[in-house]
Amino acid sequence: MENIRYCTQCGNAVETRIPSDDSRPRAVCPHCHHIQYSNPKIVVGCLLTHGEKVLLCQRDIEPRIGYWTLPAGYMENNEDTSEGALREAREEACAVGEQMRLFAVYDLPRISHVYLLYCGVLVDGYAAVGEETRAVSLLAEADIPWGDIAFPVMTEALQRFFEEKRSGQERVHRAIFTGKFGGEPKITRA
Repeated sequence: MENIRYCTQCGNAVETRIPSDDSRPRAVCPHCHHIQYSNPKIVVGCLLTHGEKVLLCQRDIEPRIGYWTLPAGYMENNEDTSEGALREAREEACAVGEQMRLFAVYDLPRISHVYLLYCGVLVDGYAAVGEETRAVSLLAEADIPWGDIAFPVMTEALQRFFEEKRSGQERVHRAIFTGKFGGEPKITRA
């Protein structure tokens, strides 16, 4: 559970306890009895292609500043997942995608994140540096800086994408990432 210290309803300090009608520890306000739930964060992103190349962004923010990634970020309220993925592509790479399909669902239970990545076509092959990006590039598989990919999830997505291109069979990829990050993650593919 994330560190919830104060009630969002009345501002009093909360206690961590299991409510009578629940089975998990929650942040409960002893004053107004409001229960605050801590739920996973949803990350949405795009794997956009132009011909045989994939759009990558070099991060200009922490974490992993200077490393490469697919355009992705936290989903916002009042948007669906594909809208969020396309918004992230616009924000990070001034890119517009079309012909979008769900490409991968990745669970990262250790950090309570769920990634939903979409695959599509980069309209007009155009991308430019966005608000959180140092550089953008369209790269063929042989040109991807594999040692400088920001997150294991993105490495996994890129590897599955190029495998899919070789096989000619599209599918929704699924994996669970466990273990400590910073080292080699354990990946269970479904």
